[in-house]
Amino acid sequence: MKTKGRKTLALCLALITAAALLLVGCKKKEAEKEPIKIGAIFSVTGPVSFLGAPEGNTAEMLVEKFNADGGVLGHPIELIIKDDQANPEKTLSFAKQLIEEEKVLAIVGPSGSGNTMAIKDVCEENETILISCAAAEEIVNPLAKWVFKTPQKDSFAAQWDLKTMQEMGIKRIGIVAGSTGFGNLGTEQLKKYAPDYGIEIAIAESYSVGEADFTGVLNKVKAANVEAVVNWSVFPAQSIVPKNMAQMGFDVPLFCSHGFGNIRYVETAGMAAEGIIFPCGKLLAAEELPRSDKQKKVLMEYKEDYESRFGEEVSTFGGHAYDALMVLVEAIEKAKSVEKEKVREAIENLTGFVGTAGIFSFSPTEHNGLDMDSLVMYTVKDGKFVLLE
Repeated sequence: MKTKGRKTLALCLALITAAALLLVGCKKKEAEKEPIKIGAIFSVTGPVSFLGAPEGNTAEMLVEKFNADGGVLGHPIELIIKDDQANPEKTLSFAKQLIEEEKVLAIVGPSGSGNTMAIKDVCEENETILISCAAAEEIVNPLAKWVFKTPQKDSFAAQWDLKTMQEMGIKRIGIVAGSTGFGNLGTEQLKKYAPDYGIEIAIAESYSVGEADFTGVLNKVKAANVEAVVNWSVFPAQSIVPKNMAQMGFDVPLFCSHGFGNIRYVETAGMAAEGIIFPCGKLLAAEELPRSDKQKKVLMEYKEDYESRFGEEVSTFGGHAYDALMVLVEAIEKAKSVEKEKVREAIENLTGFVGTAGIFSFSPTEHNGLDMDSLVMYTVKDGKFVLLE
């Protein structure tokens, strides 16, 4: 009887061990799901690193969080970041590599409008989701099936600037803009909407990206007897133009695009930045928003996570990468799939999604998903961004 009991006990132990091993095997199999490959092209270094570095930081921070929580649909995320240094040729080369060699589900970025336009057709032709972190209207208009973007449209920013000028009684302005995709397209939007606000554009000048002094261009604008200047750029010119204007005694209001939303521009320009007026998303005023604001929770969580992790103030550019990745992950979860077409359809039908740039509602005819109310007006006061009264 003792021998029989031992055999029974041994059998039970063997069955328990087998069941445990089977459970471990199942968990291991679940944990070993293929990673979701996501490509990212940001200008981490180079002339627009003020954009790309916060984007790269944000993307890495979010992916670490997702993977620590078990990934997405049980899949870990593999983030492959490429630094294009704001060079469109590098952007195109990296996009082809990510699509053809890495077989990514999607690409987030690039940081700049010109760089995005350099790969828009490639992503469309290869049926690869592109969620751009750049602002130009042309990225989503004309509509491309596989191309989306998270920053507010430059047409919205142009109209906010013009509306504010109208309210200030300004009627005659000059434009200076970088000779880039973003600068050129922004100038077009200002010219398009200026008549609607009773504003005359007396002069519009462009400048080269590599210039370190814009006094020559600004002298032309000053000679046109304008009542305000718009500087449309995301390059170091954001800091140089106000310095040059101060040195010249060119004392008229200076407006900027929504590309001014990084406090480092203010720090670099110093006192010359005081009074600059520009439209931007609510992230820069997160702490000032009422608790009832639908974006406040998301904005504060991102701001606190980013600033505690990297020891620098959050910027709207990092926010664009946050939105791009969050939109992609939300779409994967809603689609319950990592198939490209199903995820693309899920993005296109994503509505009421709260991000840093606004509340996104995409559709088959709207691949930005934001409206005019996603922007508010700011000014620089005592070296800080504050809401314009």
